[in-house]
Amino acid sequence: MVSKEEFDKAAEEVKAYAQCTNDEQLELYGWFKQANVGDVNTARPGMLDFKGKAKWDAWEKCKGTSKEDAMAKYVEVVEKIKAKYA
Repeated sequence: MVSKEEFDKAAEEVKAYAQCTNDEQLELYGWFKQANVGDVNTARPGMLDFKGKAKWDAWEKCKGTSKEDAMAKYVEVVEKIKAKYA
């Protein structure tokens, strides 16, 4: 189980890896939102809001995951990114 401190530390560390791909950033976004908010609680953005839709879809993929498991997945993805770009 990942602690809130480990999660917060990972969220700070990942900011140093600006060269992440869009897919990696969206995956991080989805797990971050799931860990902090829980399941998607908003309507999908309109058809011309491409960025908003991509972010919403990334969050929607995490639906049903507990906040604790989402924090663990987020930290796992951050560790993969750190290993890839370090």
